[in-house]
Amino acid sequence: MGIKERERKVHQPLRRAGLEVVPNAVPEGTMPFVLGWGAEDAIDGFSHRYDTPHLVERLNADWYGLAVSSGLFDDQREFLVQLPLGTRSHRAAVQRLNGYHAPVLWTRVRLLERWDIMGRGAASAFLGMHSGHPGFGMMALDGSVYVCASTGETGVDVHAVGRPNRSENILRHLEWMAHRDSRYADREVSHRIATWLAGRPERHSGR
Repeated sequence: MGIKERERKVHQPLRRAGLEVVPNAVPEGTMPFVLGWGAEDAIDGFSHRYDTPHLVERLNADWYGLAVSSGLFDDQREFLVQLPLGTRSHRAAVQRLNGYHAPVLWTRVRLLERWDIMGRGAASAFLGMHSGHPGFGMMALDGSVYVCASTGETGVDVHAVGRPNRSENILRHLEWMAHRDSRYADREVSHRIATWLAGRPERHSGR
């Protein structure tokens, strides 16, 4: 896929949702995935039922409040968001894999003055299934916090996970992904995880 195609199919919908892509600017050494965290890893969060009045507005307000309080943004309101490889949307990836994790990459973005993460963002199918049904993973540039949204049978859950690179639950899950032998395993994903695990500073310092 060329640069122009990704700009048209991915970057433009994100910009309409208020996220400007900052190309080729993901910090070196960023952990590739945050998966397998437990309730003890969450430092904050919120939930809203689908029948909540003005659901999208409530979700947007609470997401922004959580992002600010948890430290998701830097001083330029920049952070990382995980996007599926190529132009396949979150919706298409979920439907194709029946719940198995699709290959994704971090992309650096800047939150613009006018934004609508839970409405237009989710409706773009790169940050969810449709408006009011978000599905995304976001992380601070320094890796200090991970914010994720998911939809269930009755409502939306959003959580902030502190210091994901130090979570025993997450690291254990990444080790499993790096070495699992399954027809569903993606070799590129496994290699990226194994490379990060082998090179992370905490491993070499004994922490």
